[in-house]
Amino acid sequence: MRSFVHFIPIATTCLTIVFAPIVFRRWRARKPAPHLFWWALGIAMYGVGTLTESLTTLFGWNEVIFRSWYISGALLGGAPLAQGTVYLMLERRTANRMSAVLAAVILAAATAVVLSPIDHSLVETHRLTGAVMEWRWARWFSPFINIYAAIFLIGGAALSAWRYRGSAALRHRFIGNCWIALGALLPGIGGTATRMGHTEVLYVTELIGIVLIWLGYTYNVRPKELREAGQALGAPA
Repeated sequence: MRSFVHFIPIATTCLTIVFAPIVFRRWRARKPAPHLFWWALGIAMYGVGTLTESLTTLFGWNEVIFRSWYISGALLGGAPLAQGTVYLMLERRTANRMSAVLAAVILAAATAVVLSPIDHSLVETHRLTGAVMEWRWARWFSPFINIYAAIFLIGGAALSAWRYRGSAALRHRFIGNCWIALGALLPGIGGTATRMGHTEVLYVTELIGIVLIWLGYTYNVRPKELREAGQALGAPA
């Protein structure tokens, strides 16, 4: 049975439709900037995942939509965003090699998801869960991919926040990276809840997560405007 929570992905999808082009245009204006390309791709994949959730809520379970959900969410929900951070933290050659390995692993995992038979006795009309895949081993790719994503996306943002913590001139980056780290953590919590059968938790954490990531991104790239806005509202800059 559908509840209000099941319609939350629609709002999340709308946010990503606006957010992804913003980052993409910034990449176009600053090329070469591979970190921005990967971030734009990551936000777009985030949106594809929530779009599949929205379609399931509105129209019911569909096999193509389910497989698209698992690939875009469980496999690509955080990895491209993390890879953007890899390009910021490591040498280009190293980041390129890691991208090739990551792409190969995701391709293998996606192939398993596409080919796995479906246990239709476990299908729920308006709910998505990876438990319907008969190839149980196909679900073991996602924890490793998401651990990789967490290390670089959450860890990278947390490390950056730590580095900027004592600089008054770069306080905006400290705040921005704190928001990004928290925003990246929440969908991971939701994904864990989904594996335990609580998909609705994911819907909530995805929405809050993308809002916080967008807020953190804005702090990092538009510090002057934010400071001026804060001063106009009487907030500390």
